[in-house]
Amino acid sequence: MPDHADHVHRKGTAPRYRPPERSLFGVVYGLVLAAALVAALDPAGEEADPGPDALWVVLTALAAGAAHGYAHVIAQRASADGPATPSRLRLVLAEWPLVAAVLPTVGMLLAAAAGWWAEGTAVDTALLFNTVALFGCGTWAARTAGHGWPTSCRAGAMDMLIGLFIVTADALIK
Repeated sequence: MPDHADHVHRKGTAPRYRPPERSLFGVVYGLVLAAALVAALDPAGEEADPGPDALWVVLTALAAGAAHGYAHVIAQRASADGPATPSRLRLVLAEWPLVAAVLPTVGMLLAAAAGWWAEGTAVDTALLFNTVALFGCGTWAARTAGHGWPTSCRAGAMDMLIGLFIVTADALIK
């Protein structure tokens, strides 16, 4: 049994959705960014303040998305002369998946700010969510590329290692 999925569209089956590479890149980048930011929250000896922490996660994601998009604009400008065009603005706006990927983490921090749970619980849950989401992104990307389940799960596990690295670093540092 081959390890690659059949790319042929069979009668009566819907074609698989293939996310644009750039969107998938933004989501993975955003998940890693959110995990790293949330892991840095609440250093020992400081009082928990999940509301401002959520704001900083959003602002950092917006800044990272804008910087990444602007880097594309600079690269495009360097390769082509001429004035700024709407396509260059679209390069910046195309970074929305990075910002969207941090929103579950922000939601968990806002739930802590509302008193639904402690910030430490929100941080731990966000780290777990982001790690599992990295596994899902890696698996999904491999499946849409035509790989079978074993190969796709290995790819997901490799992506998940990034999240586990952050969780381990957080545990060792704190």
